[in-house]
Formats: sequence, C-alpha cells, structure tokens
Amino acid sequence: MKKKLLSLLSILALSNIYAQEEQQTVTTGIEDRAITTAVPFLLISGDARASGLGDQGVATSPDAFSQQWNPAKFAFAEIQNGVGVSYVPYLRELVSDINLGVLSYYNRLNDRSAVAGSLRYFGQGEVELRDTPEQAPRIEEPNELGLDLTYALRLSERFSMAVTGRYIRSDLRIGINGDGQAANSFGVDISAFYQSEEIVYSDFNGRWRGGINISNIGPKIKYDDAGQENFIPTNFKAGAGFDFILDGDNTVGVYGEINKLLVPTPPELTYIVSEDGSRGPLTEESQRDLEDYQKTSPFGAIFSSWTDAPGGFSEELKEITWSLGAEYWYRESFAFRLGYFNESEVKGFRKFVTLGAGFKYNAIDIDASYLFSTAKAVNNPLEGSLRFSLTFSFGEDYNER
Repeated sequence: MKKKLLSLLSILALSNIYAQEEQQTVTTGIEDRAITTAVPFLLISGDARASGLGDQGVATSPDAFSQQWNPAKFAFAEIQNGVGVSYVPYLRELVSDINLGVLSYYNRLNDRSAVAGSLRYFGQGEVELRDTPEQAPRIEEPNELGLDLTYALRLSERFSMAVTGRYIRSDLRIGINGDGQAANSFGVDISAFYQSEEIVYSDFNGRWRGGINISNIGPKIKYDDAGQENFIPTNFKAGAGFDFILDGDNTVGVYGEINKLLVPTPPELTYIVSEDGSRGPLTEESQRDLEDYQKTSPFGAIFSSWTDAPGGFSEELKEITWSLGAEYWYRESFAFRLGYFNESEVKGFRKFVTLGAGFKYNAIDIDASYLFSTAKAVNNPLEGSLRFSLTFSFGEDYNER
C-alpha cells in the first residue's frame, strides 16, 4: 500500500513539474508569422496604370510595363515597340528622397514572338553616419536594383508563354569605414497569358483574358559570408479579366487577381520565460524547427509553401492577397481606373483603394494614380503618393481584334 501511495505521489509531483514548465513558456501566434523576404522592392507596383487598378496587371491588356506583371503579354502587344518610364515616390509622408524608378522596353519581333527588358532602381536616400555628434558625417546612399530580359512566344493563336531572367543587386549593408558589400542574386520568371478573340454578344462585344506568373524563382541572398541567407520574394500571381466593348467609343474592363508568396511560413516558436518574466531562449524543439525553416530550399518552397503554415489551411488562405479593378476607356484616348487591394490583418494588413487616370495622345500615354489606405492600424508607405508613368509607342501596328 505504501509503495502504491509513493508511486502515486511521484506521478503527481512529476505532473506538477511538467505543468510548471509549460506555464514558463510562451508561444508565438499567427500575427508573428507574417512572411518577410529580402529585396521586397521587386514587388512594389512600378507603374501608374497597374497601381490605379489595385496593384494588378497579370491579366490586363499588354503595355510597356507588362515586364513586372506578366511578360507573356508582350506577344499580344498591338504596337511593335514601346518604352515606359515610371516614377514612384516612397514613404513620401516621412521623407523626400526614397524613390523607385522603372525603365522598360519591348519589341514585338513578329506575329509570334517578342523580347523585352527593364531596369528597376530603388534609391533609399541619404544616411548620415558618425561616431560622435561633433564628427563630420559620412554619407551613404543604400540602393537596390533589378535588371531583367524576357523572351515571349505565342504557342497558339490565343496563348503565349514567356521566360524572364533577372539580376538582383542589393547594396544596403553599411560597413565600418565604408567597407560594406552589396549582395547579389538572380531570379527567373515563368509566365503565361491567354487572350480570346473579340466575341459578339447581344448588346455588346467582349474579350476574355487570363494570366499566370511565377516570378523571382532563384537562390537565397546574403550580405556576407557568415550572414544568414534570406529568401528572395518568389511570388505566384493569377488573374482573369473581361472587356465590355460597349461601342466604338466606350470600353469597360473588369479584372481580378490573387497573389501568394512561395516562400516558407515562419514556424510556430516556443520561448522559455526567464525568472524576471522576459522572453528567454527557444525550446529545443523550436530551435530545431527554426533550423529546418532556414534550411528550406527556395525551389522546394515553391511547392511546400502551399501547405506549411502551422495554422493549417485557414492560415494558408490568409497568406493569399487579392485585388479587384476596373478600367474605363473613352475613344481609346482617356481612361479612368478604380481598384481595391486586400491582405489579411495578421499577414501584413495592407488594405487600400486606388484611383487612376490615363491620357493618350498619338504615340504617348500619360498615367497617374493615387492610393487611399483603408487599414487604419497600419500606415501604407505609399499613402499620399502620386505615381506617374509615361509610355512611348512606335513602329508597326498589329491587329489583335
């Protein structure tokens, strides 16, 4: 009887110890698992037309800025050549010297193929460095750029695909005595585009479009040999749209798009609480989970990222952003655009409405857009910014009606 009683007391004592250990840990929640990557400037909307449609362009009609959204669209361009120049002020309500500039060019070689290229430069302003308040500052200008080339090919009368290669350079590291080094990587895009013929309905004509783009497929990037490797923003886009061609003067296009980062979701981590109540080190299991996360292959993550969220399918859905947009054209000369972008509150909380307008005169297109944030808890870095794009089109006309 005494042995049974001692065994029972031992079990209760051990259970109490385990319970105390569980009470002395804290676990991260879903709000701590928002996905972040290196070189996020690659995902900033670089042209005013797409910006006015809620940051989407995978299934819209081709233009000179299709390089970012869906390069396969170049095979359906209606004018042989196009040059696009865009200026995007960033964090304008806080600073005045952070900007994104985009230069893009395409050439439709013939009825079936096209080539294109673009340069994206993200200047992050001047940073003053000094060891003491009295010391003359040393000025650094962190910056990032992406340079890419595309070949697009029509595989059938209504379907095209494209392959894009991208060089990425991120010069953000600020070293002692100016010895910082830039990080380099590369990425590949694979895209597809479908555009139907003009269909005659009872009261109007119409045209369907659809597109998919998997962008920035490539190795991780790091800023020194001993530093941690960071995922670049491999991203999946899919969208569809329809043009209501009401008559010869009026056209209304409606579009929808979804996006998902194809990088791993950060693991759920449990920390041991220190005696003073502060967060201490990770538990051994969480340390292993974090190491496994950091060892994930960027190519394997393209597939595993659809099912790796600790919260299961419901959390995976929260990692998908979506946008809706509408574009009205009058006589192919004046355009008005409206868009909405939505991201989950626990995965970034970007929610905004966009307005845009465009004017076309002969071979020149001028576009502008403005963003209104609807997420009051989070300030959008593009709030209060007026974005501009300029496009020059020239060369042979292609009839895609």
